[in-house]
Amino acid sequence: MNPAELERIYETLAHKLDEVGQGDSELYLAKLVLLLAHSVGDVDVVEKHIADAMHGLKITE
Repeated sequence: MNPAELERIYETLAHKLDEVGQGDSELYLAKLVLLLAHSVGDVDVVEKHIADAMHGLKITE
C-alpha cells in the first residue's frame, strides 16, 4: 500500500469518526478492528498490530 492509499484510508476513517460522533467512536473503532481482524485471519498478526498501535500515545495510568 502506497502513501496516497494510506492517506485515503486515513481521510475515510476521519470522516466516519466525525459522522458517528464522539459518543459512538469507541464502539465504531472496536467493530472496525474486529472486521479487519477477520479479514487478516491471523490472531498473532492482529495482536501485534494492536500492540503496535500503542506506540507514540500518551497513556496515563
